[in-house]
Amino acid sequence: MQRRKPQRTRFGWIILLLSLVLSLGAAACDSGPDWGMPASAKDVPNPEPPTAQNLAAAEAIYSNRCARCHGDHGAGDGPDATLYKPLPASLTDDQARQTSDGELFWKISKGRRPMPGYESELTAEQRWQLVNLLRSFAGQAAPAAK
Repeated sequence: MQRRKPQRTRFGWIILLLSLVLSLGAAACDSGPDWGMPASAKDVPNPEPPTAQNLAAAEAIYSNRCARCHGDHGAGDGPDATLYKPLPASLTDDQARQTSDGELFWKISKGRRPMPGYESELTAEQRWQLVNLLRSFAGQAAPAAK
């Protein structure tokens, strides 16, 4: 029995060390303002025009998937916002205005904890429509004529 105790202790230390390494690695992968985004993603143009129809389609998706955290108007003040660290970003501030359409599309697609990625759940068209809606929150896009 005495032999097992040192093995259990070593095993416990190995598990603790492995947990620490994994948590630090996950934090490193999720850190930084660019979310680990490839430089090429920043220059991808938005193929979807900000038409009234596209914005209406995006509003339905946003209300269902984004508003609980980012708020009804993108201020980062949704009813679930305080449940998460980091807090949800404001989609109306200067940083959002300075983010390219390609960057927003990439972030919506890939996500970063605690925000999920929507690449497998939404079509590319839907994700680009969301980019247009986010631009409207930041005062950068006006609906085009139908």
